[in-house]
Amino acid sequence: MKILVSDSLSKQGIELFQKAGFEVDVNTKLAKEELLKIIKNYDVLVIRSGTKVTAEVIAAADRLKVIGRAGSGLDNVDTHAATRRGIVVMNTPGGNTVTTAEHTMAMICAMTRRIPQANASTKAGKWEKEKFMGVELYNKTLGVLGMGQIGGYLTKLAQGVGMNVIGYDPYLAEERARKMGVEVVDLPELYRRADVISVH
Repeated sequence: MKILVSDSLSKQGIELFQKAGFEVDVNTKLAKEELLKIIKNYDVLVIRSGTKVTAEVIAAADRLKVIGRAGSGLDNVDTHAATRRGIVVMNTPGGNTVTTAEHTMAMICAMTRRIPQANASTKAGKWEKEKFMGVELYNKTLGVLGMGQIGGYLTKLAQGVGMNVIGYDPYLAEERARKMGVEVVDLPELYRRADVISVH
């Protein structure tokens, strides 16, 4: 089986395929025309969000059996065209949940503590301590739009630093919200009450 990896993937992921005996070609940033020319030579296509697997690409993929998305979304794959051709489409939901939520929390901390501005000031040879005091997150309200896996994990992190969390998600069951310790509100209320808003 030949695998084409057309978006950046960790070295460990590629090694897993190779150790399993697959022939792996890594060819990232292919133009659409290039992908159309070479896709017929592969049984498996591994992508992230960069490669657009359109109906045209699928039609050119004579041998393709599997499209694997390293990530949760499939918005860059024409799943209907793949299904019609009998191609299995799979993704890795949750694969980046912790990383993304942690990065979001880091951005919230950097924003509220004005870390980028303070860093630039310090590098410029200044010591403007009072100018960059920032605010504590403790007892502040985080508004989360989208309480799926990432929004849910971010909720845990925010609660861990003493934030109150309110959320908006039309698909969130009341019981799950209660278990998460999240007050479900409508969008106008979330915008009004939240000190910080994160969209997932």
